[in-house]
Amino acid sequence: MTWIVVRNPHAGWKTPSESDIEMALNENGIAAEIHTTTTADHAAGIVATAHAEGRSRFIVAGGDGTLHGLINAILSHDWPRPPTVGVLPLGSGSDFLRTFAIPQDWRRAMTHLVGEERYLCDAGHIEGGFGHRYFVNVADVGVAGAAVKWSNRLPRFFGKLRYTGGFWIALAGFPPREVTVDTGRRTINATAVNIVIANGQFFGGGMNIAPQAALTDGLLDIEVFTGRRRQAFTVMPRVIKGLHLRHASVRTARTARAVITCPANWPVEADGELLGSGPVTISVVPGAFYLKI
Repeated sequence: MTWIVVRNPHAGWKTPSESDIEMALNENGIAAEIHTTTTADHAAGIVATAHAEGRSRFIVAGGDGTLHGLINAILSHDWPRPPTVGVLPLGSGSDFLRTFAIPQDWRRAMTHLVGEERYLCDAGHIEGGFGHRYFVNVADVGVAGAAVKWSNRLPRFFGKLRYTGGFWIALAGFPPREVTVDTGRRTINATAVNIVIANGQFFGGGMNIAPQAALTDGLLDIEVFTGRRRQAFTVMPRVIKGLHLRHASVRTARTARAVITCPANWPVEADGELLGSGPVTISVVPGAFYLKI
């Protein structure tokens, strides 16, 4: 069956041409038609046409943001069986694939598109004053959302360091505030700077933010980063290695749904895409799609 490739020409710093991708697909014996998208609406139209034709195999040629857009287009339709999604990592960040140890080099990652092996994945859903969005990897409410704002202003050639730089810039002007996370069975009340909602394990260019997260358990991992801003200097090195969960300033929960109350001006991001501001309600969508691995 022929794959539908959704290519983002603006992903990353140096995105391969459509002809380069087509040649590599042919070399690996992968039948595909490539669509270079210019807008989110364009990508949504490609998915809508595929849905009407009964086609359900897609390849994202881009980063986590491109994958985010495609998943939202896919999950806006009802499918008889979960669609299959493959990823060619072309963005400045392709953290979702790190959970599966798929190479960050798009040519090496292409070998994972051969064969029939797939992995059924959950998706997250986040709803607030901005409307609602699905996400596949990690969402944040707080300073990490502000970090996305800043990182988008930094030059693309910074690569994965864009987020790190954005985080430290954002943190300087982001004081802790009172937040509440209500899972129905447990409530976390804390003075915090950030709330992580994780479906996958990695974000921010390889930080192991949720080392215990599983994409098949029907649950989302929540981490509330409490305390003073200066604690970030001891916590962030642990986050990089996934050793932060036992730190005194990190409070955790695992749930299928939660209501998050926070200041109305706290930025909200998902999969590296800035959505709006809080408060939000989050939930899991079990078995939303197959990832081609």
